[in-house]
This record gives sequence, structure tokens and C-alpha cells, in this order.
Amino acid sequence: MDQLQLTALADIPLIRPGDDLAAIVLAGLARAELTLQDGDVIVIAQKIVSKAEGRLLHWRELTPSAQALELAALTGKHPGHVQAILDDSLSIVRVARGVLITEQRAGWICANAGVDHSNVDGDSDDLLTLLPEDADRSAQCLRERLADATGAQIAVIINDTHGRAWRMGAVGVAIGVAGIIPVTDLRGHPDLFGMTLRSSEVGTADEIASAASLLMGQSDEGRPVVHVRGAPFQAGEGSARAIVRPPQLDLFR
Repeated sequence: MDQLQLTALADIPLIRPGDDLAAIVLAGLARAELTLQDGDVIVIAQKIVSKAEGRLLHWRELTPSAQALELAALTGKHPGHVQAILDDSLSIVRVARGVLITEQRAGWICANAGVDHSNVDGDSDDLLTLLPEDADRSAQCLRERLADATGAQIAVIINDTHGRAWRMGAVGVAIGVAGIIPVTDLRGHPDLFGMTLRSSEVGTADEIASAASLLMGQSDEGRPVVHVRGAPFQAGEGSARAIVRPPQLDLFR
């Protein structure tokens, strides 16, 4: 019988810059009495990866540009916050009151370039987290450390929460991967009746990331690491950048 098992690791501490995430994950696995096996997946929240890597800034320390001042007036956001978003963006996609959608430097089309102030532990209300500079590299480093410690060939997914243009509600998505091909190409495979699939490509990494997000939660749950066993995926040296739809295939942007 096919079975998917997800376990949120308990008692993960608040993460500070420089913390050893591999050691923290291994300790969480030990508390849960879990031993990594080949084919397991560790899904880890972007927020704690960014914190550990020191991807933090105070928006009050930034000098807003003329563009930031203009966008702040349109969106109602603080000019310093807008400047932080612009500094980590390649382009602006949509602007409205309370909304600034950009193309983040890694190619993600998302609100505020992923720049966020929720669940950021600090004494100041202007502290922001940025997305990891290279989330694929972050995932690979964690995967290598866990493999060295356990000998298990696993996959690692760094997930974030993104809204969707045509559907209400934010969902978890993969922004960094290691050890997994993030998009499964089923074109050429037969369906139940022998018809050849011509356009079926499955966002496998996103599906696993979203499943893990159900356990992680979005507010004060404090469960940023999820162990996954039984997820079907193609192992390999994939990159989350393969998830980004090329501009020439983007019919809506």
C-alpha cells in the first residue's frame, strides 16, 4: 500500500545568524526517534534558513530612492520597506494599494520579493528577512551535512509561502532543492487507457513543499522542519530554478 508520512520535528529553537541547521535538524530527528533513510525528504522553512544565513536587515537604515518613495505612496508601505523589496528584485510585476508583486532575484514572482517581517525575533519592529541568496546551494549544503552524518541519500526542499494569481489562499512552494528533480515530466507516458500524455508535467517539489506547510503552519506554530517519508520523486541534481516558467511561456505576465 502506498503511504505518505510527514512528521513535524518538535522543539526547534529560535534560529540566530550562524546557527548550525544540520545539527539542529539531527537533534530534532533524534527527539522524534527518526532515523534518516534513503528516499526521505527534509522540508525546511525559508525563514529559518534566511535567519541562519544572516539574511536580515533593518529597513529604517535604508535610504529610499525616488522610485521607492513613489511606490510607497501607491502601496501604503513604508519607503524603507519598499526599498528593501526593490533591492532584492529584478523587476516590478504589479502594484496596487497594499500590494507590490515583483520578480525576485532568483526569478520568483511573489509579493514583496519574499521580504517579510513575520516571525522575525528581534527588539526592533523594522527587522526584515530576505530570501536566501541561493536557496539551491543552501539545500545542497544541508543535504551534504545530513548525508555525512547518517549515510542516507535524501532530498532537501526549502519552502516558502506564496500567493497565487487566480486562487485565494497562500500555499507552500519550493524555492530551493537538492537531491530531487523538482518537475516530473510525464509526457510520453500512457494514461489508464493507453493514451499518450502530451502535456503532463508535475510540480513534485511544490507538492511536497505544500504538504509540509500544512504541518508547519503560518503563524505561531513553531514547526519549521518536516520529515517526509514515502513521497514519490525522481532523485537527481535538480534546481528549483527549473520551476520558474520561462518568460516566453508566460501567457499572463
